[in-house]
Amino acid sequence: GWATVGSALAATLISAGLTWGAYHTQPSKPVLDKPQTKWADFKVLMKFRIISLLLLTTLIPMYLANNGNWPALWVVLLTMLGGTLAAGGANAINMWYDRDIDAVMSRTKKRPLPSNRLSNREVLAFGITLSVLSFVVLWFVNLLTAILAVSGIFYYVVIYTMWLKRTSVQNIVIGGGAGAI
Repeated sequence: GWATVGSALAATLISAGLTWGAYHTQPSKPVLDKPQTKWADFKVLMKFRIISLLLLTTLIPMYLANNGNWPALWVVLLTMLGGTLAAGGANAINMWYDRDIDAVMSRTKKRPLPSNRLSNREVLAFGITLSVLSFVVLWFVNLLTAILAVSGIFYYVVIYTMWLKRTSVQNIVIGGGAGAI
C-alpha cells in the first residue's frame, strides 16, 4: 500500500542523497605516494567507496521485499558481508585484469599493481578468495542469493571488464547490470 510506496520513495531519496554526497565531497585518497601496508593495498583493491553504495541498494530492498519488515538480523548481516566479499572480489579481479591500462592512466597508476606494491599472484588470489568466500557466506542466506552473487562477479569480470570495457563506449551503461545483480 501507501506505506510501501512511501518507504520506496524515502529509500530512493536517501540513496540519491548519499550517492550525491559520496561523489561531491572531497574524495578519500586511498593511494598515497608513500609506501602503504599490504592491508591498506588490499582495501584499495576492494573499492569500499563503491561497495558502500552497492550495500545501500541491497539493504533497502531487503526491507521492502519483506513486506515492510526487516528480515532476521543474521540474514541482513550475512547478506551484507557476502555482498561486500563478492563486490570486493570482483573489484580485485578487475584491477588484476586492468593492470596494463591502470599503469598508463594518471588516476590509476598509483594503485597497488601498477606501482608494484602487490604482485599479480597476490591480487588474483585475493580476488578469487573473496569471491569464493562470498559464495560460502551467501549460501547460508540461501542458494539463490549465492548463485546471483557469483553471476554478478562473472558479469563484472568477464562481460564488463574483459569484454565491454575494451570494446565499447557503452561499457559503463551495459556494465551497470553487474551492480544491479
